[in-house]
Amino acid sequence: MPEGQRADARRNYARILAVAEQEVAAHGPEASLEQIARIAGVGSATVRRHFPSRQALLEAVSEKRIEALRLRAEDLAGEQNSRDALLTWLSEVVAYCVSARGLAAALAYDEDPTQNGCAAALEEAGRDLLARAARDGAVAPDVTVADLLSLIVGIVLISQYAPDPEARADRLFQLAVAGLSPQR
Repeated sequence: MPEGQRADARRNYARILAVAEQEVAAHGPEASLEQIARIAGVGSATVRRHFPSRQALLEAVSEKRIEALRLRAEDLAGEQNSRDALLTWLSEVVAYCVSARGLAAALAYDEDPTQNGCAAALEEAGRDLLARAARDGAVAPDVTVADLLSLIVGIVLISQYAPDPEARADRLFQLAVAGLSPQR
């Protein structure tokens, strides 16, 4: 929320964001902006003034989760096994995306990837983990965090309607990590 706003504008922003978090959790990224406005007790123009696009709303709703994932990447950076550290973090990104229904959609917006705050923050957070794993030969050197986030978004979006989305997303993630070759 921009600094210097009037007290009532700050209250409206906080109320809209709280309602949006609940509505996105309940209805996913397509939660009705009109319903959010109605529950928050403001007009839809007020919602659009604070969040000029659905992407802006999803990014605001996801901000705390993204920060938690950033901090977790920092924690894992000190782990001895760089591959395990990276895979642990990526697995936690999958779990967060499944539990926070709007997060995968927020990451998927790509009209202008440089303007996607969620994706940019996660790319930055995972950059050191991936670079270290690549240096250690645990990951192919041409893999990017953007590649991995795209894979995660696809897994989460395809799993969201499964009877057990968490289990389905985890299975697909583990399959992607292991590859198709039989275990030796």
